[in-house]
Amino acid sequence: MNAEQKAVFMDAINQSFELLRLNYHHLYFSAYNEIDALNSAKRLWLDSLHQFSPHTILQAVHSIIKTSDYLPTISRVTRACAEQQFEQALPTPRNAYIEACNASSPKANASWSHPAVYYAGKRSDWYFLANNEERVALPVFTTHYDKLIQQVLDGHILPPIARLALPNKNEEPLAKEENIERMKAMRQALDI
Repeated sequence: MNAEQKAVFMDAINQSFELLRLNYHHLYFSAYNEIDALNSAKRLWLDSLHQFSPHTILQAVHSIIKTSDYLPTISRVTRACAEQQFEQALPTPRNAYIEACNASSPKANASWSHPAVYYAGKRSDWYFLANNEERVALPVFTTHYDKLIQQVLDGHILPPIARLALPNKNEEPLAKEENIERMKAMRQALDI
């Protein structure tokens, strides 16, 4: 990490600690009643969260503030950063729905942004998605998609999408006479 990146990163950590101070006033000053304790905590954050972007760290702290009554531990911040990073990589439910509707057949062989999009489409029923208006199909798709995303956030790993292989036919084409004979036999069987 170069000096400029480190400065941006430290700014995000300082902003995060300021948010924690404003939201957890008494707990904050109990934990960081000395400047040495505060500086040690910031160094720990710098060492522990270096794999996340400054933006992700700030979003994670905002998320924690909204959901927790207690000052977070570094492990809680790390989990929140991982969740934020994961959520940033996922399409929105509507974009996932559009991706599922526009995927070519066979669906298993399409290029998916995330397996959750494929499995939400599969659970919603491809035929249902293709033959209903968005106002009808999107809520069904969104329900399945949200459940799958929650499972992934809870640590469940979705199975890989089983790609369909084309049959391996290395047959020799029939001779012209053989094709003519087979056509005659089919016409006789169909009485044409």
